[in-house]
Amino acid sequence: MASIPKISAPQPIDDLDGWLAAFTQTTVLVELGALALCVALSWGLVVLLRRGLSAYDGKSILFGQRGVDGVLFPLLLLCLSGIALALVGQFVRVAVFKVAIPVLVALVVIRIGVKVLRVAFEEARWARSLEHTISWIAWLAMVLWVSGLLPVVLNELDQIKWKVGGATMSVRSMIEGLLTAGAVLILTLWISSALETRLLRSATGGELSLRKAVSNATRALLMFVGLMVALSSVGIDLTALSVLGGAVGVGIGFGLQKLAANYISGFVILAERSMRIGDSVRVDGFEGIITQINARYTVVRSSSGRESIVPNELLITSRVENLSLADAHLYQTTVVSVAYESDVNQVTALLLEAAMAQERVLRDPEPSVFLSAFGADGLELTVGYWVRDPQNGQMNLRSDINRAILAALRANGIEIPYPQRVVHQR
Repeated sequence: MASIPKISAPQPIDDLDGWLAAFTQTTVLVELGALALCVALSWGLVVLLRRGLSAYDGKSILFGQRGVDGVLFPLLLLCLSGIALALVGQFVRVAVFKVAIPVLVALVVIRIGVKVLRVAFEEARWARSLEHTISWIAWLAMVLWVSGLLPVVLNELDQIKWKVGGATMSVRSMIEGLLTAGAVLILTLWISSALETRLLRSATGGELSLRKAVSNATRALLMFVGLMVALSSVGIDLTALSVLGGAVGVGIGFGLQKLAANYISGFVILAERSMRIGDSVRVDGFEGIITQINARYTVVRSSSGRESIVPNELLITSRVENLSLADAHLYQTTVVSVAYESDVNQVTALLLEAAMAQERVLRDPEPSVFLSAFGADGLELTVGYWVRDPQNGQMNLRSDINRAILAALRANGIEIPYPQRVVHQR
């Protein structure tokens, strides 16, 4: 009875000549086929997951804009390649996967770091430099890994030591601690960004302000926990920070009262919802719409495009006019003078018609006209009306109504009196 031949496990490739020779063998085609299959499976899984998630958007860290530029695709490809390496390595001498695995690890690290930094610090200029730093470190580690020099470099770095107090530290331990701290902080930023996106999605008005408060508090808490874990990974004893914490508390109590008051006021504003993003307010003589409510300050943007950065403490301790606290409607008036000989009923009808002709003026409650004063030169009538969308401008609507009133008075021969004065000359 013929015996079944045993397949012996391939020997690892330790030298450069053997590694290069492995690329000339026919088994490379098997590895390339397995790698292509992993790419196809990863792409298919990403497409299926992206279509199945209704909450997907173009800013997703996992999917990116096209799926292939997100974190999920190289991460799935890395996992599948690891499985393929374990299977194929039982029968052939691997060469392609020895390069593919380090490249995929570097690509995953770069994608995670860059994507998270762009979402967490979208407008920060220093984030761009940090992205380049992460890329250079990842590709350098990949080259050292593939070339086999990484263990040698780490061993040499481990030999450089010095004593700090009662502890002995090496360059290798510091680098590993910094890398661990960076990974923990990036993971913390990723979680906080995902929670913020989930909380702020489809939120408006007061709900948006409340969710913004929860998002800010969650991010601050996660960053604090991440910082503590990062310091522990570097080797810093957290009990030594008790003295620093006491000093910070004294500094807040004496020198940082205003700063602490602004931060506390910001959370109070977001929690009680007395002012919300999108409200039209007037504070310290400046009128505009609230566009941002941050932990320390609030941004108010006027209709002319100017922005006022208001400390949150000022919004708590001073008088603030919220023109849209109950609703977004705004009441406006304009004053018109006509001659004393004019028919008041006819003028009232013309003024009401001019106001009602504007689409932005509410019909319920409808505009009103009052004979407000007997002026020195003529009768003064006040036209009052409610605006449905003050965020689209106020002066432009008043101008349109005034122009319509002027045209109506001229068409009906109603005089707008000029100032008249009697001068006695000796």
